[in-house]
Amino acid sequence: MTMYDLVIRNGNIVDGSGAPAYKADVAVKGNRIVEIGTVAGAAREEIDAAGKVVAPGFIDPHTHFDAQLLWDGCAKPALSHGVTTIVSGNCSLSLAPLKAKHRMKLVGMFNQIEEMPLKAFKEGVVWDWETFSEYISRIRKGLAINVAPLVGHSVIRLWVMNDAAMERTATDAEIAEMQGVLRECLEAGAVGLSTSYVDMDERLQPVPSRFADAREVDALASVLGEYGRVLQIVPEFYDADLTIARLDQLAETSLKYNIPTTFSPLFLNADNVDAVARVMKRVDEQFARGARVWPQVQTRPIDISFSFAVPSLLFIRFPSWYHIMRFGTPKEIMAAFADTENRKKLIQEAEALAPLWPNLVFRHAKTDANQKYIGQTLAEIAKQRGTTPVDAMIDLSLEEELDAHFLASSMGHNDSDAVGGLLNHPHVHIGASDGGAHILSFSTYGDTGYLFSHFVRDVKAMSLESAVKKITSDTAAIWGIPERGLLQAGYVADITVFDPATVKRGEEKFVNDVPGEGYRYVRDSHGVETVIVGGGVAWTAVDGYKETCGEILPGAEDRKVAA
Repeated sequence: MTMYDLVIRNGNIVDGSGAPAYKADVAVKGNRIVEIGTVAGAAREEIDAAGKVVAPGFIDPHTHFDAQLLWDGCAKPALSHGVTTIVSGNCSLSLAPLKAKHRMKLVGMFNQIEEMPLKAFKEGVVWDWETFSEYISRIRKGLAINVAPLVGHSVIRLWVMNDAAMERTATDAEIAEMQGVLRECLEAGAVGLSTSYVDMDERLQPVPSRFADAREVDALASVLGEYGRVLQIVPEFYDADLTIARLDQLAETSLKYNIPTTFSPLFLNADNVDAVARVMKRVDEQFARGARVWPQVQTRPIDISFSFAVPSLLFIRFPSWYHIMRFGTPKEIMAAFADTENRKKLIQEAEALAPLWPNLVFRHAKTDANQKYIGQTLAEIAKQRGTTPVDAMIDLSLEEELDAHFLASSMGHNDSDAVGGLLNHPHVHIGASDGGAHILSFSTYGDTGYLFSHFVRDVKAMSLESAVKKITSDTAAIWGIPERGLLQAGYVADITVFDPATVKRGEEKFVNDVPGEGYRYVRDSHGVETVIVGGGVAWTAVDGYKETCGEILPGAEDRKVAA
């Protein structure tokens, strides 16, 4: 009788194809699924999945775990939410290739764009690599989750052009050198290239990728075409016309080089419904031409937490506020808000968002005196204090020495019917989670749980089978990740077992688990019971994190598809 390494018994198989669920066992030997059906053989380990869904592991295509993987190979808590594969290196930023002299420049960009703390890099990162292959070797140690890493356009420019990358377009010789660097990265395991048309560095200047002209992007895309790899971009998402222009460029690139492309984010808010409809109409038109231009849409509403101690992107539209938060020391920030005349100017500037402030919720304080306000809105606090909501926000921040935290909840992307219809669209790619980034602004975890709890279970915008397909086989196909995304004999055993009746994301909580005594907001998973990566049990609801079976995907072998 065959001896298996693992058998999952009595589960409801949702195999990732979109086909109806069915009851069966799943047998695993080594890192592969070897049998699905009624499995008679014994196993070294068995899991009883009666009443539970057995699905392929979920794939998160837009994360910024690049640095976290250096101190946490599980990408916590993503793995506990059923995510078995993450795509890192988005938005033109990856941690390699990177010369030693450019390390702090890149840290500054991660701090500005992805709101990653400087102390986390200082105390959590040992800089012992420069090339992409060296970085891959570095993170491969102790990896418990699969990583499909993009290489960032901005760092390739820095590698080739040094400081000129932040000043001008490239020469023909520099472009040719960039092509060579990109080939080296793809050979080392990069799943594609990311670029950005909107992001700014720590000086609030355009990131290097924004200095590239069309011929440079085209030349790099031609290299992606040699390998059939992905181009990811951040377009000018705040402007529908510019977004459409960018997706038209992506479509031409996709057709010219036969590559998949994706742009993120695409948000659906009350004030841009018509704009999103226009974008999706053009997406459909380009798909009809044969182009692959996948918009990435997140599942969760837009929630933003902030304190005055960290330059939150919520204030980017207020130059005076953002400048002092970005460039001021804590002492200078407090002095700026304490000064009577300056404070009047700041409050006047904030009037542009007058409806926002009263509804903000006070969510964290250090002092005993202000604990009584936790959970109240600024309107409620202001009434008790005999002041205005904005004044209350400033006063609390000063009293807490900038460590007062506020929450702007459900600011957008919160029309369940409209967002559900968008997520269910055949040309929409579920993603844009930003996992690992913006750690003091919002929790970038639990998007999959929210997909199942809200859009499948609550509002019934899609079936369980179609939701699983969206975040498994669809994502694997878009990103060219072979032998994953389906429960099928011969496929790699990346598997998530969850309870469809209880799966959801937990409440946001403030935890102290970032190097440098840093904090972040996270969410626990609910209803996810077991997560298997490469045939090994990587996480269970009972025992927590276990095996380290992650891989770099899709692998460096046989990557080139054209001469």
